[in-house]
Amino acid sequence: MELQIAQRKRAKIKMALQGPSGSGKTYSALNIALGLCHSWDKIAVIDTENESSHLYAHLGAYNVLGVQSPFTPEKYMEAIDYCVSSGMEVVILDSITHEWENLLDYHSSLTGNSFTNWNKVTPRHNAFVQKILQSPVHIIATIRTKQDYVLSEKNGKAVPEKIGLKSVQRDGLDYEFTLVFDLDCKNMANASKDRTGLFFGKPEQRLSASIGEKISQWCLEELEPQIEYIKERINNASSILELLSLYNQYSQFNDLLLPYYEKRKHILKAGKLSTLTSQLTPTNHE
Repeated sequence: MELQIAQRKRAKIKMALQGPSGSGKTYSALNIALGLCHSWDKIAVIDTENESSHLYAHLGAYNVLGVQSPFTPEKYMEAIDYCVSSGMEVVILDSITHEWENLLDYHSSLTGNSFTNWNKVTPRHNAFVQKILQSPVHIIATIRTKQDYVLSEKNGKAVPEKIGLKSVQRDGLDYEFTLVFDLDCKNMANASKDRTGLFFGKPEQRLSASIGEKISQWCLEELEPQIEYIKERINNASSILELLSLYNQYSQFNDLLLPYYEKRKHILKAGKLSTLTSQLTPTNHE
């Protein structure tokens, strides 16, 4: 065992957008995703909403992976793995409400003791949650909400009373996410959970690409000194071999630094070609 000083490693945001139908969850998720990666072709929507995400195709050429019923946890996990292996940087799960509804239907179909039958459900749900948390990409999950009620006693009678909106997912799931935005029917959002410290307690707002950019900056901010140091070494590399050595040495940052490697490689190749051309060109003497 070894105690270590706490420090935030390079983060991939795991966030949720929850709200009723028509609150703009998918649209908001796409805008945030663009701010996170600045490239539509690096965004994938895992769509369980009858491919409704195609409605926003005018925004950009993002990718859609349609998933059909039954919406098992395993099917979601397979879809996430496929998106990761396809080089996506942001994966939108639209929505994860269907995963929980599927498990509730499965639980109700089981015979025997209802309480002990949860032992057949909970591990599958937990594996799904861990897949989200451990995936090496940004993940934005959308969650439906519905009006919640409690029974209150009035004049000696139990009457239902509205207490607000409740997410249609397993209780406590919101604790797993780094950031949770609640959206209303006017497409305005406020942060109900925020470990980034960027949005909690702030006035409600529409979720735009600039929100994604702020989150991206938070994910990277403590890496900036090291990233700048590596950029300087890349720009000063005097050979392709030295550039390759840096690429292998700092492989954990390759997706971030690839444009800098490519630019320096072209410069080095152009310089080598220029030198070779000058050596092969005959000199005219008077």
